[in-house]
Amino acid sequence: MHIHIVAVGRIRERYIGDGIEDFILRLRPYVHVTVTEVAEERTKESKNPAIGNICQKEGERIENELEQGAYVWALDPAGKLYTSNLFAERIEKFEIDGPHSVFFIIGGSYGLSPGIKKRADELLSLSPMTFPHQLARFLLLEQLYRAFRIIRGEPYHK
Repeated sequence: MHIHIVAVGRIRERYIGDGIEDFILRLRPYVHVTVTEVAEERTKESKNPAIGNICQKEGERIENELEQGAYVWALDPAGKLYTSNLFAERIEKFEIDGPHSVFFIIGGSYGLSPGIKKRADELLSLSPMTFPHQLARFLLLEQLYRAFRIIRGEPYHK
C-alpha cells in the first residue's frame, strides 16, 4: 500500500515540520508515504475574499495530483469521526483488500472545493475542533502511525 498526502500550502513553522518529518520516518517500516504540497492560492487580505474561487483553484491543483483508481479521503470538519482503533481497522482493510494507493487530501485555509469533496470516496474529520491546516498534516500522520502500531499489535502510548 502507498499513502499519499496532498496538502495545500507549505509548512511554515519549523516545529510542525520537524514533527511531520519525525512521523514520516516512523512510518517507513510500515508503509510508503509521500507528501505533495500544492500551491496555496494567494489573495489580497480583504474582508470578503472570493472563497469559492480560491477553493476552486486549489482544488484543480489537488485534482492534478490524484491517481485513477485510488481511494481518496478528504479531510473536512463535516466528515466522519473515527476512534483510533476504528481508523486502524479501515487502514488494515486497505492493506489486505486494496486499493494500492490511498490519498488523504488536506485543504487550505478556506477548506476544500465542492469538486474535491465530491471526488472523495470519504470525508474524514480529525476532530470537531478547528485546527490550522498545517497542523492537520501533523495530526493525520500521527494517527496513521498510531494505526499501524495498533494493526501490528505494538505498544504506542505517546
